[in-house]
Amino acid sequence: MKELAKNFDPAVVEERLYQTWMEKKYFHTEVDRDKKPYCIVMPPPNITGQLHMGHALDNTMQDILIRWKRMSGYNALWVPGIDHASISTELKVVEKMASEGLTKSDVGREGFLERAWDWKEEYGGIILNQLRKLGCSCDWDRVRFTMDEGCSDAVLETFARLYEKGYIYRGEKIINWCPVCQTTISDAEVNHVDTAGHFYHIEYPIVGSDKRLRLATTRPETMLGDTAIAVHPDDERYADLVGKFCILPIMNTEIPIIADTYVEKDFGTGVVKITPAHDPNDFMVGERHNLPRINVMNDDGTMNENAGKYEGMDRYECREAIIKELKEDGYLVEIEDIQHAVGCHERCNAPVEPLIKLQWFVKMEEMAKPAIDVYKNKEMRIIPDRFGKTYLHWLENIRDWCISRQLWWGHRIPAYYCADCGHITISKTTPDCCEACKSKNIEQDPDTLDTWFSSALWPFSTLGWPENTEELDHFYPTGTLITGYDIIFFWVIRMVFSGMEQMGEIPFHDVLIHGLIRDDQGRKFSKSLGNGIDPLEVIGNYGADPLRLMLITGNAPGNDMRFYWERLDNCRNFCNKIWNASKFVMMNVEEGKEYSNANLTAADKWILSKFNTLAKEFDDNMNTYDMGLAVQKVYDFLWDEFCDWYIEMVKPRLYNTEDETRDAALWTLQTVLINGLKMMHPFMPFITEELFTALQDEEESIMISNFPVYSEEWNYKESEMEIDAIKEAVRNIRNVRAEMNVVPSKKVQVFVVSEKEEVRHIFEHSKVFFKTLGHASEVIVSEKPEGIGEDAVSLVITDATIYMPLAELVDFAKEIERLEKEKAKLEKEIDRVVKKLSNQGFVAKAPAAVIDEEKAKEDKYRAMLEQVEERLGQMKK
Repeated sequence: MKELAKNFDPAVVEERLYQTWMEKKYFHTEVDRDKKPYCIVMPPPNITGQLHMGHALDNTMQDILIRWKRMSGYNALWVPGIDHASISTELKVVEKMASEGLTKSDVGREGFLERAWDWKEEYGGIILNQLRKLGCSCDWDRVRFTMDEGCSDAVLETFARLYEKGYIYRGEKIINWCPVCQTTISDAEVNHVDTAGHFYHIEYPIVGSDKRLRLATTRPETMLGDTAIAVHPDDERYADLVGKFCILPIMNTEIPIIADTYVEKDFGTGVVKITPAHDPNDFMVGERHNLPRINVMNDDGTMNENAGKYEGMDRYECREAIIKELKEDGYLVEIEDIQHAVGCHERCNAPVEPLIKLQWFVKMEEMAKPAIDVYKNKEMRIIPDRFGKTYLHWLENIRDWCISRQLWWGHRIPAYYCADCGHITISKTTPDCCEACKSKNIEQDPDTLDTWFSSALWPFSTLGWPENTEELDHFYPTGTLITGYDIIFFWVIRMVFSGMEQMGEIPFHDVLIHGLIRDDQGRKFSKSLGNGIDPLEVIGNYGADPLRLMLITGNAPGNDMRFYWERLDNCRNFCNKIWNASKFVMMNVEEGKEYSNANLTAADKWILSKFNTLAKEFDDNMNTYDMGLAVQKVYDFLWDEFCDWYIEMVKPRLYNTEDETRDAALWTLQTVLINGLKMMHPFMPFITEELFTALQDEEESIMISNFPVYSEEWNYKESEMEIDAIKEAVRNIRNVRAEMNVVPSKKVQVFVVSEKEEVRHIFEHSKVFFKTLGHASEVIVSEKPEGIGEDAVSLVITDATIYMPLAELVDFAKEIERLEKEKAKLEKEIDRVVKKLSNQGFVAKAPAAVIDEEKAKEDKYRAMLEQVEERLGQMKK
């Protein structure tokens, strides 16, 4: 056995152990048909990313499952990878070029892509290296990148298949447009920011009348592209106006007044302007009424030729000019101050413009159906289930997906346009000519695909698809996807419908949704608040194990959690606790000697049985993904039951070399500690590995050892009851001594009185525990309270009363006060049980076992109250 340092030093241990794991290839997984497969594909962080607390939580949870499954005999594979992050990476490269005085147009597309790949090689692996610091046991031989050769082939194959099936098409629709980055962006990349703004109340004259229609808008610059005014079909106020025309102010053109159910007749004036080229809802109204689409804005946010005299103005400059003109012409009635949510691009924070654009789209209606069915049919679980409603709501109200982006970094759309006949050729490789007219005058679409298009294929593209690899056959569908609730729509759903479409199977059996990590005030971590916490700094100061344990302890699926430094300190203290316990065990065992489990005592059987129960409960909790509850139980067992109770119980046997049960105590110490470390290993890999290899030399690593499981052999319920009774008594003795400020060195006689023979038997055979744990000078067990002075302090426990003659140390008034409080507490418990049992609703619905349990509680409390009242009577004499 190797010698342990005085204290656990993560800085010394972690790097050494991780390097050993890597050299031994413990993380690497090959297809093994003799084992049940279990696979997790890592949600790929952006290559622009740095490790933050969200990454730390997400990847710690994945590592826990992988390590647990690996130790449980599964063929466990964790595939790591990174995402090319089109917009983020392009912005980084553009910024770097700007520092050199260069633009994209200066270097051209090929030159820009060379720089992007160089940037990826230099910075793209940073976050993966940071995950190693966290202890992640990914198969690093299988790192994937969304733009590597295999994933790129999967993207092209998917595009070609969907296009051939008619699911991919090119058309004009409203999209989210960023005027700064000058690209379409997905809904996931739009942050809705509460902003101070205005409702501009404008009047449109009715043709052939002196009347006007009043409406309100937050974006008056778009009115230059109005092609109709709409009212609700059932709104009697405007029934006679439907079919007539009104004058569009400033443009002085006539536009129709139409009726459409989109209008809310009870909101405002019940009149809305319809601008099909600048609003998604207006676009749909325009389609229903065959309205023209007039785009009045350029890609950079300036006004175009359709804006008339405002051409060339910035959109906000144009807004001010229009308001001024409307006011001068008498059309502006009112400016109302409001707070409203403005969609902003998450990357550059610029307000997004809904614009009509010719883009590539995926038809979603048919592909959504199988994704809905697999959840409703319980083929795929979402944990916790409440997020299933979010999943279904999005799928049942799904819109076609815009997949084209006006970027250079990413998967270029495999569409080739013929300048001669206009035909579009879709090809995974560059064609020599147009497939329709054979003209060589063809050019590839300059746009790239939405980043989500490639990450939607992640569960199967990372396993080799479209090739029929062994890995794909063995590991797909994968086991569990772990992700935050903020990307259920944008990523999870796309993986599901893509898996069903391309593979005919779900991509994963379970989707585990976790919450967000917030600061100790419940706020999101953000640069603006300055409340961010760097996981790498935490690891540098505390080690990876305390951070991992803190992130999981108290963490329930789907719930947000708060970061408290105090909890981190507690987790570090736990590391010290099990380190010192291991050192204690090693001090007492002889190297190379095998200890026997013959002559097990009640204490040995108790701790084995407690651990056995823990193994079963742990398995139940992990199978329902309640990792926080599982690790809390292991934590409590090791700290409380093993360290604070069992070790103290066996010390007299260890120090007595003549004790015939000493070997059994040492066997139990080693067995329970080693198995406890195994159970804690998925959560705290470094310290458990260091201790495991120090405590034994039969197995070379804890991470490839067998995980503890429940065994009937260790089912010692009688011993559990026996030691739990002793613990209750000792705990009460300690509490009373503490209340009375009795110093530990003061030894006191302890009398245990019980009418039940089996109870007396327990205490008679456990006197040693009272001496070591309860500071007793002598323990006397009897049926009746004989020979006990009236000044003795009494403690009422289940089926027994404990007396301690502490008259010289006791303030009688305080003792009476303590008993009065105990009496009130018991009376309160009795009252609660009586009310519960008299509640007919409870009695009618509760199982018989529950009712019997409540009745037993009442009997116990009444017996304890009787003893307390008796003792009070004695004290008051």
